[in-house]
Amino acid sequence: MVCDAQDEGDLVRASLLNMTTIAAIATPAGRGGLGVIRISGPDAHVISQHLCGRQQPWPLRKAQFTRFLDTEGKTIDEGLVLYFKAPRSYTGEDVVELQAHGSPVLLNALLQRVLVLGAKLASPGEFTRRAVKNGKMNLEQAEAIAACIDAVTLRAARQAERHLQGEFGQQISFLMDKVTGLLAHVEACLDFPEEDVPPLLFDQLREQMNRDVLEPIENSLATAMFGERLFQGVTAAIVGAPNVGKSSLLNRLSGRERAIVSDVPGTTRDTLEVDFEVQGIPVRLVDTAGMRNSGDAIEQEGVRRARDAASMADVTIFVADVSQKKTWKAEGQTDIMVMNKCDLLEDCSTISNEFIPVSAHHGVGMNVLLEQLAQHLDVVPAGEEDILVTRERHRQLLVQARMHVLQGCSLLGEAAQLDLVALEWRQGWSALGEILGIGDVEHILDRIFSEFCIGK
Repeated sequence: MVCDAQDEGDLVRASLLNMTTIAAIATPAGRGGLGVIRISGPDAHVISQHLCGRQQPWPLRKAQFTRFLDTEGKTIDEGLVLYFKAPRSYTGEDVVELQAHGSPVLLNALLQRVLVLGAKLASPGEFTRRAVKNGKMNLEQAEAIAACIDAVTLRAARQAERHLQGEFGQQISFLMDKVTGLLAHVEACLDFPEEDVPPLLFDQLREQMNRDVLEPIENSLATAMFGERLFQGVTAAIVGAPNVGKSSLLNRLSGRERAIVSDVPGTTRDTLEVDFEVQGIPVRLVDTAGMRNSGDAIEQEGVRRARDAASMADVTIFVADVSQKKTWKAEGQTDIMVMNKCDLLEDCSTISNEFIPVSAHHGVGMNVLLEQLAQHLDVVPAGEEDILVTRERHRQLLVQARMHVLQGCSLLGEAAQLDLVALEWRQGWSALGEILGIGDVEHILDRIFSEFCIGK
């Protein structure tokens, strides 16, 4: 039975007084076989009951077939309802998921009905934000959800999943515990200034901080660039003189006949982009116009854009034609030098070592070129990587933590500077805590009181 106007009015008024129940379409825009609307908050259950004309409670975690009704009791659509009671839900609140047909018209009508019944439209990321607030995950895991969604290679997706499972967060928590334990010794010395502090203690603290905190941070930072590139990707520009085989190389590397290949110089007049991957790193390959002086205004513009693309690219691949010596000299700084059309030579060993001999037409030398590109991108061999730092925010915070910890270590040695050591190490702890969304220094004080019984 559908709720009457007074019941609906009470729901709306309650929602206006306390806008805590949110709703949104959880599936991508466009048509599909299935569309999902998620509702989260204290009114999620009662809203879904009114929506479906149901009086008895929904069973927990069991899909129920039902009809979704409008204000007049007419069917908007039919589908499934899933009810997750707090705190055993994604957000830690009461959550109801409505599974309907994936028609944008029907989903929007259904969402509008849910909003009329008292929910408010969720802002971007609000469901996950509530999950963090309610202790269902830490901030780093929340970021991993976005990474899982945005991953464009399987290797990136697997790294994101490891973050989501909390492996990286556990490493950070371990480092924070180590800093806390060592800081507790410094705080104890400050609280008992009348006691003589043996110099050996300073050496032990410094050694433990180096071994247990600084070395793991350094190891993480060593692969941070690769970890970030897994998700951000890189741009590689193919440059060189006209008709040296740049477009053929782009087609060969991408595995698609994306660029027009012709013997006529100047065929490529604008930049052409295609995506592929190198050992899990997304690479946007840019084919550019041949570098030469031309009286053609359109080709001149193409050359200008080629130079711009080369200057902005993460990697520049210079291509020369083995049969045209005038094409062997690169314009500006290049990262990888390729000598194309090596199939025209009987012996490729005569080619200068600065060039990688390839034949884009026949596919010769592609593996060597890809290995060189992977080396230039500092790719960590598959299966050998640990939990990688995959976000710039995490890298910057690790750098901050390292700086403060190192500064604190440099101040060890004079008892009068112990207060500065404590300050630096607290700031290092806070930088690590920001990765997980923790910033309460009281945590350290709690650890100190529990371990050293200060004040007894």
